[in-house]
Amino acid sequence: MSSRWVPTRTVAVRPVGESVRQAGEHLVRVISDAVLAAPPRLGAVRVVALDGPSGSGKSTLAEVLRGEFERCGASVELVPTDHFATWDNPVSWWPRLVDGVLRPLRTGQSGHYQVMDWTGGRPSLGRSRRVEVPDVLLVEGVSAGRRSVRAALSALVWVEVASAGVRLARAVRRDGAGARPDLLRWQAFEQGWFAVDGTRDAADHHCVG
Repeated sequence: MSSRWVPTRTVAVRPVGESVRQAGEHLVRVISDAVLAAPPRLGAVRVVALDGPSGSGKSTLAEVLRGEFERCGASVELVPTDHFATWDNPVSWWPRLVDGVLRPLRTGQSGHYQVMDWTGGRPSLGRSRRVEVPDVLLVEGVSAGRRSVRAALSALVWVEVASAGVRLARAVRRDGAGARPDLLRWQAFEQGWFAVDGTRDAADHHCVG
């Protein structure tokens, strides 16, 4: 861990409710410049993890970052943790990502994994997804920047809306009112997870509001 390249920390502060697409423009450029200037740490791949509480805008920021990296000429793959996690298995699915994606990419081989399918109302393993060896791999979602992967990261980005109520309202709009009890349970879990994992303090860049 001591040999890990650590960029200058940056913080983008946005008013609650303001779009990440507007508020994070400077941060996006800072992150992309820093990542592309850094050596890859997963074989030839530069890995960027976007982590933080649910409903904070991680998915939106990941898409903006992907566009910025592609504008700079880099090939990009985006893997959401939502493709792995379920309400009852919020973080212990991680070996599937390691074995299916991270380990193959480290050795220059494409990765494969099965995407969690929720169409029947209950999660089950669905379609197979292929992940080509990219210049930049974006891993987005709760626990994406966990302690065990940090030595392989070129950047860890913390994305957070401080108000739990605002985050919950956003997540309910996204997942539906029927998901509210599960989302409340998820919020309680992730608060404890982040405290133990130290994710926020370990982040290289912060987008907070």
